[in-house]
Amino acid sequence: MRALITGVTGQDGSYLAELLLAKGYEVYGIVRSPVRESHARLAGIGRKVKLIDADLTDQSSLDRALKEVKPDEVYNLAGQTFVPASWSQPLLTMEVTGMGALRMLEAIRRHAPEARFLQASSSEVFGKVEDGPQTEKTRLRPRNPYGAAKLFAHHLTINYRESYGMFACSCIAFNHESPRRGVEFVTRKVSQQVARIKLGKADKLKVGNIEARRDWGFAGDTVRAMWLMLQQSQPEDFVIATGVTHSVKQLLEIAFAHAGLDWHKYVEIDPALVRAQEDYPLSGDSSKASKILGWKPEVSFKELVEMMVDSDLSLLSEAAAKRTATAIAGD
Repeated sequence: MRALITGVTGQDGSYLAELLLAKGYEVYGIVRSPVRESHARLAGIGRKVKLIDADLTDQSSLDRALKEVKPDEVYNLAGQTFVPASWSQPLLTMEVTGMGALRMLEAIRRHAPEARFLQASSSEVFGKVEDGPQTEKTRLRPRNPYGAAKLFAHHLTINYRESYGMFACSCIAFNHESPRRGVEFVTRKVSQQVARIKLGKADKLKVGNIEARRDWGFAGDTVRAMWLMLQQSQPEDFVIATGVTHSVKQLLEIAFAHAGLDWHKYVEIDPALVRAQEDYPLSGDSSKASKILGWKPEVSFKELVEMMVDSDLSLLSEAAAKRTATAIAGD
């Protein structure tokens, strides 16, 4: 089997690449610049992933990639994924996250119509919900440009499935985190700063609304669901979530406690960090995925947070050790 992954150097892309390689796939990854783009998340498997120079904003490059790779499966994970940034960059968000999916669907339709397509959708397509938990039948009302772009891609995936008979489906994934999450996201911001405080490199952590709640899962569990979706006899859309919400306060409690610290002594509430439109409770119902895919999350929230803190402690300690060794060598 041959798979093509957009966003292969990101959190989800790296976990998915590892999963597919372990299953014997030949894995190709689309990158905008093979030389300049960071491949840190592919450490250990980078040489096994064949990188293709292409861009979701350039139809001709995607056409070339599909003709060259001739994939059996395509996973579209790339995009502008940071919700707050979608307000300052709405056009870029729609161009990459929304139109990028359409360009990929067109490239598949033209050059690899038998390929199975997975669109990475998001719980942000639900937006302002009136009740929960959310299912595949919940009304879609995105409340930010990112959610709107994901909704566009979600509906186009359905359109191409129904109009062209393509095996195309959307994974409506709720928040999923890992040690590979970008530092701009609250979970990684917390785990990294906890590690810095523990190692004496910082003395406080500024956060916004600590009562905000999210349905947080592990990225490795989410990409396993994506793969399962493309192994079915019929293409269908699935909500992938833990079904349990946790507050930022709980995140802080677990992270600091794991490092042997009292979070009250180090956390400072900063009103400037409170996100607009943060009052809607998103919690996913993965009953359909459990029944049809046999999927369920394997990593608990507590295990996830502790995993992230341990990883950042290790990364910062290793970096400090390298700096010390370099200084000694210089002397």
